[in-house]
Amino acid sequence: MNSRLRPVYYFVHPMATKLDKTIRREIEIDGEPYTIAISPDGFRLTKKRFRSGVALSWKSLWARRGHDTPGSPETPEER
Repeated sequence: MNSRLRPVYYFVHPMATKLDKTIRREIEIDGEPYTIAISPDGFRLTKKRFRSGVALSWKSLWARRGHDTPGSPETPEER
């Protein structure tokens, strides 16, 4: 076997990475900077350099989506 040849390894992620801590990212909306914090509890969108913002838990987001209601549309565009 030629020592210069290396085997090729393929690594496949069977699942997404578990969210176990808060991650923060900066986004821009209409030219204004905002911070979005995504955590295991939900997410919070805050205008940069401000403390208060909009928070939403994953559970309430799922409830707003209406999956607990029979016959609800599959996508928000269908509502």
